[in-house]
Formats: sequence, C-alpha cells, structure tokens
Amino acid sequence: MDLSQILINLVGGALGGAGSGKALPQFDMGTILNLIVGAVGGGVLGQLITALAPSVLAAAQQGNLSIGGIISNVIAGGAGGAILQVIIGLIKNSVAK
Repeated sequence: MDLSQILINLVGGALGGAGSGKALPQFDMGTILNLIVGAVGGGVLGQLITALAPSVLAAAQQGNLSIGGIISNVIAGGAGGAILQVIIGLIKNSVAK
C-alpha cells in the first residue's frame, strides 16, 4: 500500500468521523476528537479492506489505481471512521454515567 492510499483512507476516515459526530449528536465528542478517531478508524479499516481485496492491492502496487479504487478507499475510510467514532462515543457515554 502506498502513501497516497493511506492518506486517502485517513482523510476519508476523518470526514466519516466528523460526519457521524454531527449526524449522531449523542455520540459527538467534539470536532477535533471526532476527526482524530475517524482518521484512526479510516486508516485501520482501509488497511483491512486492502488486505481482503487483492485486486485493489494489485492495482495500487502497479500504479494503476483507478478512480473506482480511490472512491472505494474513501468509502472504506469513511465507514471505518464513522464506525470507530460511534464505538468510542458509546464507550465515552457509558463511562460518563
């Protein structure tokens, strides 16, 4: 996986975390924390998707990453960011009670 894919996953994750924080205010942890947790989630899920989808990895290694590959990385990163942001929000809320 090259650096551009990792950056796409991180940015997608950050956006997913920020979006889920605004869409689900009960799990909102503040903009900065939503962005950070989202980026981590996006990076992790992006790595998993690449490991599980050999065609994406092969295209990236050959330098033939298409628009479809970039979009799939953004979606995977965004989903990972949103998922991790909600999980951390749930944990934060349960600890605060």
